[in-house]
Amino acid sequence: MAGLVTQASSNTATVYVGQGEEIELNLAAMEWARPYIDASRVGNAPQRVSQVVSPGHVIRVMRGEGGEGWSLAQVPAVEGAIVALDPEDGAVRALVGGYDFFRSNFNRAVRAERQPGSAFKPFIYSAGLAHGHSPASVFNDAPVVVADISLDGDWRPRNYSGRFYGPTRLREALAHSRNLVSIRLLDEVGVERTLDFLGHFGFERSRHPSGLSLALGSGSVTPLELTRGFAVFANGGYRVDPWFLDRIEDPYGEVVFRTVPRRVCPPPCQVPAHPDGDLVAVEGAALDGSAAGTPAFVPAERTLPATNAYQMVSMLQDVITSGTGRRATALGRDDLAGKTGTTNDLRDAWFSGFNGDLVTSVWVGFDDYSSLGRRETGASAALPVWVDFMGKALEGRPERLPEEPRGMVTVRIDAETGKRVTHRTQRAIFETFTQDQLPHLGVEERSGPSRDEVTPDQIF
Repeated sequence: MAGLVTQASSNTATVYVGQGEEIELNLAAMEWARPYIDASRVGNAPQRVSQVVSPGHVIRVMRGEGGEGWSLAQVPAVEGAIVALDPEDGAVRALVGGYDFFRSNFNRAVRAERQPGSAFKPFIYSAGLAHGHSPASVFNDAPVVVADISLDGDWRPRNYSGRFYGPTRLREALAHSRNLVSIRLLDEVGVERTLDFLGHFGFERSRHPSGLSLALGSGSVTPLELTRGFAVFANGGYRVDPWFLDRIEDPYGEVVFRTVPRRVCPPPCQVPAHPDGDLVAVEGAALDGSAAGTPAFVPAERTLPATNAYQMVSMLQDVITSGTGRRATALGRDDLAGKTGTTNDLRDAWFSGFNGDLVTSVWVGFDDYSSLGRRETGASAALPVWVDFMGKALEGRPERLPEEPRGMVTVRIDAETGKRVTHRTQRAIFETFTQDQLPHLGVEERSGPSRDEVTPDQIF
């Protein structure tokens, strides 16, 4: 809401907001308004209200939580998008493509192709599980040097923290978004095999690089595409297609089109005819409005084994309970899973997360690819938006935890080596495996470097 400052002193400002109404702003209502220096720095907090506003200024104000009080606001230069899907059938439950349609009608939720950064790692890890690895597989989080003729010098990726952590289990590496582990996992699985695997989630291969930077999300996706990809984990391994329209009626209330979505329907699946059975719509497109026997839905294709989806959900739950997404624990739910994402120079901030009822992605960034500024990561810029939205969207809904697929086995493993425990094991944890993933018993001497012996050991 716009307002006109009529008076300003050291402690308060009086603002006319129209229709004969005036409000007061105190220093606490504008203490965030520090002078801009650059994308990563601001000046000192104001000491007086009159340092920020003066009589005659036209400002923005907004009500506080629950309609209590007022605070100073401003129209942001940064943009954002949010998409929420029902993972059972792809129905779009919420979609916001930007701050203000009248300022920019570009719908970022469906049209902005941005690098997903680490929010893309779950799909790399899923490929790893599909090609012989498990959440307990250990990879060395150590410096990697990648020869790249397109660059002035070699590519030397590093973790956001700047540190290296040595041998690390995949579960731990995903929770803490360890870049070097992701690169080594991709290299072991193979870039070409991984690119082929991305089709299980609906991603276009042509928009992702044929190199190891794929592990760090250097391709491009829209928020809607990324949300659809995470829905495969949320629904247990089925690919669904997003849809917006339930039906179209003519001026007389007659239904002339009804969407027939792809819906999760485990076998034996019985597809009922729709009560308005004189319409046909398959894969979201009306084909024949006169044919009879329209199905209520089309069974979604399973593109990921239930065991793979279950293990990925479990690993992504650790992102929230102990990793980069810990801020989501404020919701007080045990059925949440997700992944943060931040791109080079802090240009994009992401959080994609879900439970069994809803999968939601949030993107924050500038349209011109400017940096968001120091520390503006997925965890600090996108995750708070996700928490606010999901808190309201899931309010009153019971927790919905995934069911463990048949044939999986939970055993105690050595947290350092990922091997099954022996009587000498100092630190044991539980991990769940498929039968063909079960690790061997540990040995006294581990091969490979210790966590204190982290050196550049591989050039690709």
